[in-house]
Amino acid sequence: MKKINSLILSITVSIIDYLYRGRHFQRFWVLEEIARAPYFAFLSVLHLRESLGLRGPEHIYLMEEHFAQTLNETEHLEHMESRGGADYWIDRFFARHLVLVYYWVNVVYYWLAPKSAYHLSYEIEIHAATTYGKYLACEDSNDEDILRIMNDEIEHSRELHKAMELIK
Repeated sequence: MKKINSLILSITVSIIDYLYRGRHFQRFWVLEEIARAPYFAFLSVLHLRESLGLRGPEHIYLMEEHFAQTLNETEHLEHMESRGGADYWIDRFFARHLVLVYYWVNVVYYWLAPKSAYHLSYEIEIHAATTYGKYLACEDSNDEDILRIMNDEIEHSRELHKAMELIK
């Protein structure tokens, strides 16, 4: 599954990088809009499992972490909106349709193979941190907000790695 995750990520990143070359905050906004979807999906599945009596020992921890990650990603999204990331309808249209597909893919993926779903999200968080790092290196190394967001993405990747270890 890791090879499939890498292939999916590689194709998606290539498309987004091509569409948003030279438009950093629009690209960041799209990435942040998409980044929330797995956490919403994970929470949805965890709630369903709880309703079906399938709660595991890691359940509460995972719900708390994913809820916190959702809030954090929403803060990132709002920051990118304040910097013009969602100014164009085409960007909103693209991101919101892509996120619908990505959300449902994550619901199914997390239900069937939670470790693999976490791995895909882990890879996406690493990509996000790398993307922000490249921006800081090339464009504006003094952008404290982007540096903070990059560090958040690194922390999310650590949390996802821990979640992978918790799942049996």
